Amino acid sequence: MNLKKELDELIQFRNAYLLAFSATTGYVCFGWDIGLIGGVLALPSFQQYFGLDKESAAARAALNGNIVSVLQAGGFFGAIASSWFASRYGRKPSLLASAVIFLIGSVIQSIVGMGSTPAVGLKLLYFSRFFGGVGVGLMAAIVPTYVSECAPRAIRGRCTGSIEVAVGLGNMLSFWVNYGVSLNIPIGEMQWRTPIIVQLIPGVLFFIFMLFQPESPRWLVEKGRYEDAAKSLAYIARSDPSSSAVQLTLSEIRADFVGRHKLSIVSQFRKMGENKITALRCVIPSLLTFLQQWSGTNAINYYAPQIFASLGIASTTATLLATGIYGVVKFVVTCLVLAFVIESWGRKRTLFYGGLAQGAMMLWIGGYAAIHPQPDIVPATYVSIVAIYIYGVFFCLGWGFTPLVLGSEIAPGHLRPAVMSLASGMTWLFTYVIAQITPTMLERITWGTYIVFGVASVVMAVWVWAGVPETTGVPLEDVKWLFEGELWVRCIQDAPGGRWVLGKRRALSVEELKKAEVASAAGVEGGGGNDGLLDEEIAREKLRQSVVVADDDSLII
Repeated sequence: MNLKKELDELIQFRNAYLLAFSATTGYVCFGWDIGLIGGVLALPSFQQYFGLDKESAAARAALNGNIVSVLQAGGFFGAIASSWFASRYGRKPSLLASAVIFLIGSVIQSIVGMGSTPAVGLKLLYFSRFFGGVGVGLMAAIVPTYVSECAPRAIRGRCTGSIEVAVGLGNMLSFWVNYGVSLNIPIGEMQWRTPIIVQLIPGVLFFIFMLFQPESPRWLVEKGRYEDAAKSLAYIARSDPSSSAVQLTLSEIRADFVGRHKLSIVSQFRKMGENKITALRCVIPSLLTFLQQWSGTNAINYYAPQIFASLGIASTTATLLATGIYGVVKFVVTCLVLAFVIESWGRKRTLFYGGLAQGAMMLWIGGYAAIHPQPDIVPATYVSIVAIYIYGVFFCLGWGFTPLVLGSEIAPGHLRPAVMSLASGMTWLFTYVIAQITPTMLERITWGTYIVFGVASVVMAVWVWAGVPETTGVPLEDVKWLFEGELWVRCIQDAPGGRWVLGKRRALSVEELKKAEVASAAGVEGGGGNDGLLDEEIAREKLRQSVVVADDDSLII
């Protein structure tokens, strides 16, 4: 894709990009906290204030794990609650509420210990990180749903993928703030309080930006507010609510919700098992986020200073500098992948190649750590440090943001809030697990930690190759067709090298499957019955055919 076309597309879809930018600012808060706490824990001032420097190595590892993981515990509950909030009150009000909760938690974190003993301050730190985690979990679960429901399909992957850019930006900024305070602020309370105070900035910006964005048109349709939905679509497409492109998109969304309006959250969870295809579409997003956590990324994000120290980088300032460079590498690569790879390569190739490469880097680091257990500098040390940076490159290529993109696309529209809340809950649950066990793993099995993450990365790459269909360029309302017919054939034919493996065998295309259902619906209706086809499916096809347009379908979301 040439630069002129990129610029034309940016101008054409500028409202959609602005919406994605506003919503994903919330993920800057998420990324900031991920990068923040590891650096703060490494600061001598923090360790002295809370007495961590007087604890044994095992006790310090346990306390570090608790301080890090309590936010994930809050995030888990926020993510699980998100489906109820997003379904009842809408995506936008829920996101605004998440910003307020995050800000309150951050304010409390920044003042812990003032007017009390450090022991009481540590307890308040646990509470405030848990409370702020509820806000981050709520935000992290709803943003992918909101963005995927609003973004035009031509740039949907890029808009949803911008979530990882926001995470990378938050990571990078927090790493460098930590490095800056270690250099420029003398040891004392303000050295470790300053990074926590600064994280209020993205929270405030997120709240302000979201005030000016529309509600999700799919949520509005679900609630029967069709005029408001048309206005939201018109804003996103920079068109008129009565335009044919907007009306076609509205008819597609309405068709997908026939018989499914205003489902309670309990009904959404029940309907996840209404048939095998729906169940599979509901399980895959959670599987993707579960596997993502076993890539080892959050082990590095939270404990990068300790990991670099184990490779021979001695001083706190040097480890924070190495961590800051890691943040820059991830951010730059994420931006490049988002701009030039996600829509051209597709979802499967980025996950497959990214998983294999990041697994290879982890296995290299594990092998090096096994052969050189002492933190002394040898030539291979520099190769291992570079391997961590290369790991970050390939993680950003695939498993950084593609699971969110793919998961939000695969989830059934009428169940998306519940499905994505479970997927986000899975993220938080296993981020909590990884945050808890990583210090202990590094302490007890050392190099085996990297081997575990390396093998997991290879396994997840193989699963994506054989078990997930390609969704790039497919409208959200048509994704269900990817799971019809010979699913395993479609999954393999979409994978790198899959057509060679299958030979001449191919699965039916989405267009062929849709035509077959339309013909079947017409035949059943003409025969005076509806054996084998639900009334609501016939109603959907009638509604889909009720609007005919000549507009460019790139505006359809």
